[in-house]
Amino acid sequence: MVAKEDLAKVLEEDWVDPQRRPYVTGLVAYLPVKDGFPCDFEIAERRQYKGRGFFILGDVAVIHGRKPSPQEVERIVQFRHPSGVLWIQSLHGHTRKPESEVVYGEVGEVRHVEDNFTYLFDPRKVMFAQGNLEEKRRLAALIRKSGIPERVADMYAGIGYFTIPMAGSGASVHAMEINPVAFRYLERNIVENGLSDRVQATCGDCRDLLFGTYDRILMGHFDAITMFPNALEHVRGGTVLHIHSLGSVECEINFQLARTGFSADIHVHKVKKYRPHTWHVVHDVMLL
Repeated sequence: MVAKEDLAKVLEEDWVDPQRRPYVTGLVAYLPVKDGFPCDFEIAERRQYKGRGFFILGDVAVIHGRKPSPQEVERIVQFRHPSGVLWIQSLHGHTRKPESEVVYGEVGEVRHVEDNFTYLFDPRKVMFAQGNLEEKRRLAALIRKSGIPERVADMYAGIGYFTIPMAGSGASVHAMEINPVAFRYLERNIVENGLSDRVQATCGDCRDLLFGTYDRILMGHFDAITMFPNALEHVRGGTVLHIHSLGSVECEINFQLARTGFSADIHVHKVKKYRPHTWHVVHDVMLL
């Protein structure tokens, strides 16, 4: 155990095990030691979990799919000790409101930290795009690499799960959300992360709220292709659109582009398996 500020100085010491990573918490760093060297204490081997799949939002465990059995809930509780367990059966309509049931403990507003950004929300009332973590990171990286102060439209902003990391990477984001409950959390999360100067949030139908020309447009909804013509009214050559869908909609994209006179480079990549034989994909459309 060493002070965090001294970590870099001791990493090359003979007693440090380079095959394992240090653990840093607060101002203290814990370094793994090689066999035969003295240590401050031993960390018990991490227990393996073999139960029902779940993820943690704040201090709440969330389950999707079929309703969990009492035994499955108990395994989760014994493994992670959440304040509550929430079963989300489905998401409804264009507002993506969860149909949910608390199956253990208490569930209310949570404070969830992801990649050093904070999100406040109630998972019973609004969705959180937990499975899109790598896609959030990818978009943030694209913005950082672009080399320009991008003006970005987030047409389905929700509570800000894409807006916050994009703005945190330097973009000026116009965030639009139709669900008033999600919009209130979006406003709070913008302030919570100190991004009020980079995000303009508006509540309503994104088709009516788009204005001006954008360098990048995020269309993070599975029905986004139906609003592609609306987005094309606010683009220029060089604008990049990220169109989410279940399965490829590349033919429809090309059909709509042909009607506007634009051509594009289109790259389709998989985000995650949504259900058997169906993938959540994103189409990166760079207009030429």
